[in-house]
Amino acid sequence: MASPRYARIVLKLSGEALEPPGLGGIDFGRLDQLCGEVAEAHALGVDIGLVVGGGNIFRGVSGAETGVERATGDYMGMLATVINALAIQSVLEKKGVATRVLTAIEMPPVAEPYIRRRAMRHLEKRRIVIFAAGTGNPYFTTDTAAALRANEIGADVLFKATKVDGVYDSDPAVNKEAARYDELSYTEVLAKNLRVMDATAISLCRENNLPILVFNMTRSGSIIKAIQGERIGTIVKGD
Repeated sequence: MASPRYARIVLKLSGEALEPPGLGGIDFGRLDQLCGEVAEAHALGVDIGLVVGGGNIFRGVSGAETGVERATGDYMGMLATVINALAIQSVLEKKGVATRVLTAIEMPPVAEPYIRRRAMRHLEKRRIVIFAAGTGNPYFTTDTAAALRANEIGADVLFKATKVDGVYDSDPAVNKEAARYDELSYTEVLAKNLRVMDATAISLCRENNLPILVFNMTRSGSIIKAIQGERIGTIVKGD
């Protein structure tokens, strides 16, 4: 097997990636497959940080549309990410992989508080670190949390695992003629309003020259291929 191209990564998963088709909650069959690939990548010697969303349980923006105050809805969404993080931790540890959940909202009986030096120490001890509760602040997405944590821990790349095989000029589910980009600059993503990640996350990556790789996580072996530097998905990097 080829050597990994990256020594340290942050993998961003949406909460929707964990849910059964058409339903909310957690599909543990899908989660087991995903964690199997993450464990395989970790066995290659790659340091892994993982950020997960909570949209399969509750999304703050959607809550605001039903009358829940936006800030309150965002906090509810942050708690949903903790549920997902604990589920990922449980499945990974059943596979023999040491993990730690670090949360931006303190809850000592459940997880460790996020402290950058503690996260770095866990990575040095070859533990997968699962970052939960976003940034701990309302009005910021888990995309921004992923960009922030990736920069804080000195990751080589930010992987955004999605249900499509890269970034398109329009929605490929609606437009069959949509064209996929192999490579984009941060400025192009912002100027064309491409929905790779939110603008704050893209700006954070641009300011710190952190590349973003967007790829389809539902295709078996995608994480390993990405780590080994195979040309999959869309890479977003320097202008």
